[in-house]
Amino acid sequence: MKVIYVILTTTVVCCSCKNTMQQETAYEGKDISGIIRISIDKDTKVSTLTIETNGKWALYSGSSVDNIDFSNPIAKHPEPEGQDYNRITLSSLSRRYYQLITDEGKAAVAERHLPMAGGYNFRDLGGIKTKDGRFVRWGKIFRSDDLHKLTEDDLNYLASIPLKSIVDFRGEEEQKFAPDKLPVSVVNEFKLPIDPGNVISLMGLTDLDSTQMDSIMMRMNILFVTDKDFIGYYKEFFKLLQQEKNLPLLFHCSAGKDRTGMGAALILYALGVDEQTIMEDYLASNVYLSDKYAKEIAMNPNLKSVLSVKKEFLQAGLDQIKTTHGSVEKFLETTLEVDIPAFREQFLY
Repeated sequence: MKVIYVILTTTVVCCSCKNTMQQETAYEGKDISGIIRISIDKDTKVSTLTIETNGKWALYSGSSVDNIDFSNPIAKHPEPEGQDYNRITLSSLSRRYYQLITDEGKAAVAERHLPMAGGYNFRDLGGIKTKDGRFVRWGKIFRSDDLHKLTEDDLNYLASIPLKSIVDFRGEEEQKFAPDKLPVSVVNEFKLPIDPGNVISLMGLTDLDSTQMDSIMMRMNILFVTDKDFIGYYKEFFKLLQQEKNLPLLFHCSAGKDRTGMGAALILYALGVDEQTIMEDYLASNVYLSDKYAKEIAMNPNLKSVLSVKKEFLQAGLDQIKTTHGSVEKFLETTLEVDIPAFREQFLY
């Protein structure tokens, strides 16, 4: 299988706005989303696209999913003999979206893990496949850890999306200690304090063994979906998501793994994603947060359960929902008042 490496270097000018909207960004034919990978250096914002295919392909780009320029590919294969288009540069300091077209199918792609120099667990929920073969729309819903250390380049990158709304699940003390830095594009900031401080605190937890720590984290996830106030905040969260004026929207807590992890899981459930994929997305926080908490875990190994995630944590919350409500979908519809068909129409290709 041939591997093509396309190097996209961020420089100084944006692409021309003379885009030709002859086609629409879409997923069609065979699922080819797995043949392309994108990674971006969080400091330099240099992107590397890797395309693995034996056939012909063309790659198109735009500053949003809705304005991809189909009049001229930024790269394609094969090119005329004697020309090497395996390494190209793209003049853009902002977020980019891509449409990959092959003889077998089409796929919309972007980087799922956003390149934040001052953040760790920043992700786009776009591109995740549902049980019925549809895909979550790119550039609509984002999740992250705290925002107080974002750099100027980070904020400019988020403004280029452009983010319109921020939902902060942190408690009042967390917000005061580490106030959010917001991109200039944000017009709405919503405080929905899901504060489990009455259940979990780092004070004194170093004396507990791993089994006790795991038990605390499972109890916390159960609390997310049983506490009346917390349920109310998740209900408000979904109300905000279902209003197009609030999008694109980013939701976050301190680590972006527990309160945010439950929020992301409920969103993906509402969109018809299978539970295994939902769990894989949840566990990805361990990869993205490894550097953030490495020193704390090295100094206090017993804190690993608090500073990472395990399948059992989220599963405890989901199982509690199923026990109490019969299914996660019923909880979404009757308790959180999510119009699931409309939600899927809004957020799925």
